[in-house]
Amino acid sequence: MANAEKRRLIMPVAIIDPTRSRVSNSTDSTTEVPMESPRVASLVGLRVGLLENTKRNAAEILDAVGALLETQQGAGALVRRTKKQFAMPLPDDMLEELRRECDVVVVGVGDCGSCSAAAVADGIALERAGIPTAVICTEAFVATSTAMAALKGRADYPFLVTEHPVANLAVDGIAARAGVLVSEVVSRLTGTADERAA
Repeated sequence: MANAEKRRLIMPVAIIDPTRSRVSNSTDSTTEVPMESPRVASLVGLRVGLLENTKRNAAEILDAVGALLETQQGAGALVRRTKKQFAMPLPDDMLEELRRECDVVVVGVGDCGSCSAAAVADGIALERAGIPTAVICTEAFVATSTAMAALKGRADYPFLVTEHPVANLAVDGIAARAGVLVSEVVSRLTGTADERAA
């Protein structure tokens, strides 16, 4: 086979970096990017983004948490969005959409190694974009969540930790889990406590 023909057959290899995003990788050193957005005083009337990652029961848990935020905290509109690729960073266009349409965001559920790391990276990107965010991960993936937080320069990032697994929960289990999580979500978004489980 001739060299020219061999060169045509070689396919380029793309290496994907799940830590990269436009917001978190700015090269403009004159722009001060906050590590975390200011907390909100309350959720009354606020637009709450529910960013689910397609993992089984993620949408159901976030919907149940959102419903409790409406009834217990007086939250305004629930803005439901789905991130189709759970192991990849939040696309820039979706980040911009959430920034325009939401006052706060709840992200979940990180219940595997890659999706928990990506959920934490998304939470940090949203915070740097000025949106208070609560990220829900399961206890089995605290190590990967913490590693991603450190990689993004936020080793102390306070993601919320829930029991593993969530994929096998039935309707009653989803409601019970949301009942436990809602107070932690409120605390994270309003800054009334540090919920990080070590």
